[in-house]
Order: sequence, then structure tokens, then C-alpha cells
Amino acid sequence: MKLRHNFKNLKVWNKAVDLAVNVYQITNSFPVEEKFGLTSQMRRSSVSIPSNIAEGSARSSSKAMTNCLDISLGESFELETQTIIASRIGLLNQESFDSLNKELDEIQKMIIGFKSSLEANPY
Repeated sequence: MKLRHNFKNLKVWNKAVDLAVNVYQITNSFPVEEKFGLTSQMRRSSVSIPSNIAEGSARSSSKAMTNCLDISLGESFELETQTIIASRIGLLNQESFDSLNKELDEIQKMIIGFKSSLEANPY
């Protein structure tokens, strides 16, 4: 079976992997009592973004790929919410907050653009 999209060549997938790595690094400094709270939630959300893009690349239709991109987009907004909460309770400093949100904004725009291109040119 030939894949329509090699996810490793997708710029959005690569940026989402970088974001997940950054989330892991940043949450290393969170208190131990957050291990099963925000640390776990933020890591799960961040890993889910590129994972769903990769899963969608194995799908045989644009509609299926678009569905996976919708899930990735939802996870990115979930992560954005978690960063806001982490910032408000003092777990994220302003620099880390700004950095994560800049990355998230770019990835969200890329996912939306990718979805639009698939909807306009289905395979």
C-alpha cells in the first residue's frame, strides 16, 4: 500500500514532534505532585498531536485524514488550555508560556491549512 502522505516529511508533523519534546522538557520542572495532573495531561496532549497526524497519513481517503487532523487540532487546543492553567497557577514562567503558545499557534494554523488543502483537493 502506498501512502498518500509520508508523515515524516510533513512540516506540521515535525513541528508537532518538536512541540512534544519541548513540553516534556518544560514539564520536567513541574512539582512531583503534578506527575498525574497537569504534567501527565500536557504530555499526553502534546504527543497526541503528531501521533494523530501520523495515523491520518496511513488512511486511504482525504476524509479519514481530515478526521485525524480534526483530532490533532482538538488536542492542540486542549494543550493550549492546559498551558493557560499551568501559567495561572505558577507552574509555567512567562517565557515558557509564550514559547509554547507561539508553537501551538503555528501548528494550529498549519493543521487548518492542511485540512483546507485536503478538502479542496481530495485524494
